[in-house]
Amino acid sequence: MTTFVDRVDLYVAAGNGGHGCASVHREKFKPLGGPDGGNGGRGGDVTLVVDQSVTTLLDYHHSPHRKATNGQPGAGDNRSGKDGQDLVLPVPDGTVVLDRNGNVLADLVGQGTTFVAGQGGRGGLGNAALASARRKAPGFALLGEPGEDRDIVLELKTVADVALVGYPSAGKSSLISVLSAAKPKIADYPFTTLVPNLGVVTAGSTVYTIADVPGLIPGASQGRGLGLEFLRHVERCSVLVHVLDTATLESDRDPVSDLDMIEEELKQYGGLEDRPRIVVLNKIDIPDGHDLADMIRPDLEARGYRVFEASAVARTGLKELSFALAGIVAEARAAKPVEVATRIVIRPKAVDDAGFTVTLEEDGIYRVRGEKPERWVRQTDFNNDEAVGYLADRLNRLGVEAELMKAGARAGDGVAIGAEDNAVVFDWEPTMAAGAEMLGRRGEDHRLEAPRPAAQRRRDREAERDEVQREFDDFNPF
Repeated sequence: MTTFVDRVDLYVAAGNGGHGCASVHREKFKPLGGPDGGNGGRGGDVTLVVDQSVTTLLDYHHSPHRKATNGQPGAGDNRSGKDGQDLVLPVPDGTVVLDRNGNVLADLVGQGTTFVAGQGGRGGLGNAALASARRKAPGFALLGEPGEDRDIVLELKTVADVALVGYPSAGKSSLISVLSAAKPKIADYPFTTLVPNLGVVTAGSTVYTIADVPGLIPGASQGRGLGLEFLRHVERCSVLVHVLDTATLESDRDPVSDLDMIEEELKQYGGLEDRPRIVVLNKIDIPDGHDLADMIRPDLEARGYRVFEASAVARTGLKELSFALAGIVAEARAAKPVEVATRIVIRPKAVDDAGFTVTLEEDGIYRVRGEKPERWVRQTDFNNDEAVGYLADRLNRLGVEAELMKAGARAGDGVAIGAEDNAVVFDWEPTMAAGAEMLGRRGEDHRLEAPRPAAQRRRDREAERDEVQREFDDFNPF
């Protein structure tokens, strides 16, 4: 059964915002006490957090769909809905987040590093929050925004200072088992190591991590064997260690050709040309291996490699190798620039920034794109005429109608607000800004215009008195 997964496709969905409430306060002797609808709650976010106790993406391999909770709708008596609970997903140190097109969204390195993979939708305003001097009794509320949902790819790149690379059965697992406390699987057949193994090595005052990368074969950079799956685990290392088998039983192989093949695969993979290299001639405890190491060592040193002879079984040459790696790691750490905390600069948008664009598309549709108009459309209940009029009023104040006129739009032209997949399309009328006025004068609610019997009877009596007074005035000659 698979216990190590370093690449998964994950679908994340943030919580939807709760709808606002349209309510009117009612109590005895006060049938219409004013709007008191509460706001909807915010939807929960989906956040990735680096947790060093997590070493694999196996949980997301088994459960690739993750969703945060939705915000609760508002209620009457000015009660706001409860916010949705954020969903926190722990990931291993060194996880890279990509979108479906392979673009890097975040590189999560370091304990506690976070990335919001899905933003929760904001809650809709209730009619109490929408009330104003001109609209004292709104008969509608705004809808909650849907949460962000998308497919992402998580790739784990091991965070290690030293990477051991080489052919299968070259002795990499044996080396890491004697250099550190790691306990990898060791056997006398190829591809024993199916997952990267990490170990911690202490050499003097330097402590560094070492990774055993599964064996590489020709064509690994193009997907043969296990190389393509695990070459990414050497990208973050400070030094590459070529582990060469000097006692191989295969007649068509020798340590020098193995080194050339591994270097060619690393070159094809790319991005590792600047890493220092060390060559370890392993298995010198075998007589033939010791003799072969003596033969090829001058050739490797002539190429500029630092060469060490070692045996994991006899535990010879390990101390020199460990301190040499510690020196290279210390130099690499000292050469790294000091990380300075990012200075947060707040650049507020200009007050008169409309924040939208109007473009004429090939099919004759005028498309409006912008954060505000698109959000307003998502929050509008199109089954409520008053809400539609409120949307028209807001778009007019934002300047959408003026921009449509500048772009050449005429009455009856098609206008779309939003992206192509979820746009709202309508036939534009220049009088669209007066949509709210079709419901009555500003600040009035047509529901309050229902005939009231007592008031009607009072007006009838006043009209009757006026009529009698006029008749008396006409009859009286004085």
